[in-house]
Amino acid sequence: MATETEELKQICRYIRKSIINTIADAGCGHTGGSLSEVEILTALYFKIMNIDPHNPAMDDRDRFVLSKGHSSPGYYCTLANRGYFKEDILKSFDMIDSMLQGHPCMRKTPGVDMSTGSLGQGLSAGIGMCLGRDKRGLDFNVFVLVGDGEMQEGQNWEAIMYAGFKKTKGLIGIVDYNKVQLTGTTPEILCLDPLDDKFKAFGWEVVQCDGNDIAQVVEAFEKANQLSQTGPVAIIAHTVKGKGVSFMEGKYQWHGKCPNEEERKLALAEIDSCAD
Repeated sequence: MATETEELKQICRYIRKSIINTIADAGCGHTGGSLSEVEILTALYFKIMNIDPHNPAMDDRDRFVLSKGHSSPGYYCTLANRGYFKEDILKSFDMIDSMLQGHPCMRKTPGVDMSTGSLGQGLSAGIGMCLGRDKRGLDFNVFVLVGDGEMQEGQNWEAIMYAGFKKTKGLIGIVDYNKVQLTGTTPEILCLDPLDDKFKAFGWEVVQCDGNDIAQVVEAFEKANQLSQTGPVAIIAHTVKGKGVSFMEGKYQWHGKCPNEEERKLALAEIDSCAD
């Protein structure tokens, strides 16, 4: 287990560096939220989900929805590292006609199960996938990653109410709870707490973890997989905006800011020097 955890940490470091380079090369992109979601995506794509990069459309694959679609650089870097497409394609991020648009597009990008970008819709799409799965007699889980600022949108709570009432099985919602959004902190702009009690009140099981500790994240997903056999599960992943780069961490200014060349070098050096 210790060896596996260290391997996952190494993947996280590699993906963080890839995120910095992808955004810096493009001159645009959402840095902070892409860095905060790294352990979540790494756990899913390298440990938890039933997937096959060589057969991305197989019927019984687990599904993933990046509801916070603006954090696509983290998603694309994970998909590339997992083998869905060549890593040099990351250099085309957000270019006209690129398969890697600013927001994920299921018709362009291998491995993307749902086009996203308009915030608040991911959980509804995930519920639809679960309903379609049951109609077709298939067996897979659906994972939906939402941002905490995004949780201020009402459609999320309609979906949460529906899934809780219907006891939707195999639906796992993950909140990237970095507590920072576009123009400030989430507690200042529109506080979500007590978030765990809100999910429980709507009939969801809740698992909490340090969302930037890969061992805790894997454990949370394994527990959620078991709990989801009887109904929906929410993982509240407490993360840090801009995780891994000290001058970005916890700062709303890095929500959608692109690092310049000096900042790129500093960020890459810090990620390289990090032992955790």
